Amino acid sequence: MSTPFTTPPVVVGYVPNAQGHAALEHGIAEARRRGTGLLVANSAGSDGFADPKRLDEDDATELQTQLDTAGVPFEVRTLGSSRSPSEHLVGLAEEVGAALLVIGLRHRSLVGKLIMGSNAQRILLDATVPVLTVKAP
Repeated sequence: MSTPFTTPPVVVGYVPNAQGHAALEHGIAEARRRGTGLLVANSAGSDGFADPKRLDEDDATELQTQLDTAGVPFEVRTLGSSRSPSEHLVGLAEEVGAALLVIGLRHRSLVGKLIMGSNAQRILLDATVPVLTVKAP
């Protein structure tokens, strides 16, 4: 699948929550800094449309408004549920030759820091492009 970008885009793994908003904010800043576009990907896994991480109509409208005012070229993709979010994001970043992959992480307790979320861990281990992880304020 081709993209409308002439330079490698910044890919953002987006879910409609605080972590997703932080990733989007940092992704927009990185796209501006690099003079490239933004590819926003929503992949909520195998739970289908009942998954709270999947964009609904209101989330999509809010996202579109934010991206319209960001001042960078963008594309939004909602990825199917046949693979895990980590597989989707790593595959997409490789497919488009991403300059950077941005994901949001949750704040965790001391014990929780020993075991990172499985999707984030898979992305960090499997990605062949640089990965920026951010936390929500």
